[in-house]
Amino acid sequence: MSIHVSLQPLVALLAGILILLIPRLLNLIVAVYLIVIGILGLVR
Repeated sequence: MSIHVSLQPLVALLAGILILLIPRLLNLIVAVYLIVIGILGLVR
């Protein structure tokens, strides 16, 4: 039995949790998220 997890929802969930815990990280997390999604979009 294998579980396939998409990267984008996992990253979004992790970012959401971090923003709830440390709101000051919002700008950094959003920037990193957008960069990661952009790179994944270009690679695929």
